[in-house]
Amino acid sequence: MKIEIKGPIISDSQQWIYDWFDMPATSPKKVNDLISQALPGEDLEVIINSGGGSVFAGSEIFTSFRDHKGNVKGKIVGLAASAASVIAMGIKDLSISPTAQIMIHRASTYGEGNAEDMQKTIDMLNGIDKSIANAYILKTGIDKNTLLNMMSKETWLDAESAKELGFVNSIMFEEEFQAVASINNNGMLPDNIINKLMDEFKNTMEFKKNQNINNDLELAKAKLKITML
Repeated sequence: MKIEIKGPIISDSQQWIYDWFDMPATSPKKVNDLISQALPGEDLEVIINSGGGSVFAGSEIFTSFRDHKGNVKGKIVGLAASAASVIAMGIKDLSISPTAQIMIHRASTYGEGNAEDMQKTIDMLNGIDKSIANAYILKTGIDKNTLLNMMSKETWLDAESAKELGFVNSIMFEEEFQAVASINNNGMLPDNIINKLMDEFKNTMEFKKNQNINNDLELAKAKLKITML
């Protein structure tokens, strides 16, 4: 069963609006409806390209993938940012395109009211950050404080960094990269060495050419002297 995580991550109640305008968007119900159509134990193939959205919708989709009885394989083909990165962490076998990115950051919201209201909002956001970090911990094994620090800095990860830190299991087309690297490392001399040798050869040939000219002149002079005798 193929499932695409495209466009913003939204609540179930908003899905019809995006569908009405034929705009890509992903809600928990949309994903769960597709999962329910899969046969018992059927593998899921998840394609991700999303800038994120609702953290709570992302959490529900993350949980659905983690809870699926069959294998769940996924590919980040463009961007997995914010809530979409949380969803990606629910995929057991996750790969990333060499041109794709993962972005993690702290939760944000809008608020109004007095100081107590603002403090409640701050406490809520801090709690959400810790919950988000749990998803990253399950996938990477990195400690929570390190992850929270990465989230505070709004960390962007390219394919190599994502694999090195454990956010993904593999990089797509990795074998092709290795093959290219092998071909490029087949004993060929570096360009700078070749250029240096060519310059040396050129200088040597110029020297020999000048020597030959001098030798020819000396020979001609000798022949001229013999003729004049």
